[in-house]
Amino acid sequence: QVQLVESGGGLVQPGGSLRLSCAASGITLGIRPVAWYRQGPGKERELVAQMSTGGPTNYADSVKGRFTISGDNVKNTIYLQMNSLKPDDTAVYYCYAQGFKAFWGRGTQVTVSS
Repeated sequence: QVQLVESGGGLVQPGGSLRLSCAASGITLGIRPVAWYRQGPGKERELVAQMSTGGPTNYADSVKGRFTISGDNVKNTIYLQMNSLKPDDTAVYYCYAQGFKAFWGRGTQVTVSS
């Protein structure tokens, strides 16, 4: 059974940082496309960052220069380092992995507020 479990969300002040983690079981993350998506209040789910084996990483324009996606193949985990957070970054953040179908985590809430 494939499971993706996100962690690391929380409440942070504008300008702060958070690192999200997505730990996988039943699937190997390092050999397939993976990504982080988010869904803000009243908004559609949107792609934040993606990466694939041997390919470039891609970022939404709104997070370029502030967010970094990375992975640890030993821990079978991907990360999203988020710096210079803004209130508009408030959302539920979801981990995604492409297998024989799309796999999603349940999400972790990130709230950016003073």
